[in-house]
Amino acid sequence: MRILVVNAGSSSLKLSVLEGEALRLSETVPAPGGRVDESAVRDAVDRGGSVDAVGHRIVHGGSEFNGPVLVDERVAGRLHALTDLAPLHQPKSLRALELVGRLLPDAPAVACFDTAFHANLPAAASTYALPARWRQRWGLRRFGFHGLSHAYVSRRAAALSGAPGGDTSQGARLRIVTCHLGSGASLAAVKDGTSVDTTMGFTPLEGLVMATRSGTVDPGLVLWLEEHTGMPPSELASALEHRSGLLGLAGMSDMKAVLDAEQRGDPDARLALEVYVHRLRAGVAAMAAAMDGLDVLVFTGGIGERSAAIRARAATGLSFLGVGVDGRVNEAAEPDAEIGTEGARVRTFAIRAREDLEIAREVRSVLGGPEG
Repeated sequence: MRILVVNAGSSSLKLSVLEGEALRLSETVPAPGGRVDESAVRDAVDRGGSVDAVGHRIVHGGSEFNGPVLVDERVAGRLHALTDLAPLHQPKSLRALELVGRLLPDAPAVACFDTAFHANLPAAASTYALPARWRQRWGLRRFGFHGLSHAYVSRRAAALSGAPGGDTSQGARLRIVTCHLGSGASLAAVKDGTSVDTTMGFTPLEGLVMATRSGTVDPGLVLWLEEHTGMPPSELASALEHRSGLLGLAGMSDMKAVLDAEQRGDPDARLALEVYVHRLRAGVAAMAAAMDGLDVLVFTGGIGERSAAIRARAATGLSFLGVGVDGRVNEAAEPDAEIGTEGARVRTFAIRAREDLEIAREVRSVLGGPEG
């Protein structure tokens, strides 16, 4: 089965054609402001050749979509209704869904959700301590995101570890913390192939420090700014989403640039890295606590895959869990690679993010093809 995978990002549209696990096409079409040139997408689709189905990454499935689903008119309408839950991400995915649907009207389209992997979080992990009427009326809960990445790398880590006692395609009987570190960043606690905790919540703003997103802040601080400075909600949202995180701390959002600035003695860059790594270590420890221990630690995403420095700094504060990273191996690592010290209680990997493979697997599961 040849599958076109469509992944709409903040400033680009990634198109991949997969036949089994073989990548037949990989193209990125610029999409400034979430707007994409239809002719450029048509050209890329034509270069990919005929496909049997299309898989779309959709950021938010709400409480309704707990797994991949074949898109029809009703489903499309429900996806649009969820836009308020992810106003910065959902519209881009839905525009791509509509555009590719016009170009390939005969190819079945399957929506694959970043929230679905976390849909069955235990109540203790998914529930906010808010009034019951609020939670029931508005469906307030922790959804979690980056699920396609967390699902893939947890299975890949299980396969690389060769762990006995379970089906490695489902994550084996392992306690895995997956660290998706990119412009957006989140952690997941994956126990025996199932997500039991994660750092992002009702929106992708909760959790770790990110490139331009604040991560978790005291809600009282936000209320204070609104009450005492008269700052409107739209300005608060813009600042927390686009002017915080590494950018707010160091004046730059690119991790490599922040690391370079630290080497030059920039105090803001040093503080930014200290805050980033502090939150990261604390998050990993919290995920391990949700599983009563840790067997495997995985780094993925742009930073997780490419920044040996961040991997090493995170591991330095996690030795009490049994994590140890081999400095030489870590520096030379090209994902997928094991980077842990020999004999360490926890095995540590750098694994390439392959949401395209996860989406293709889910498409096959919906349409009845071999999952591979």
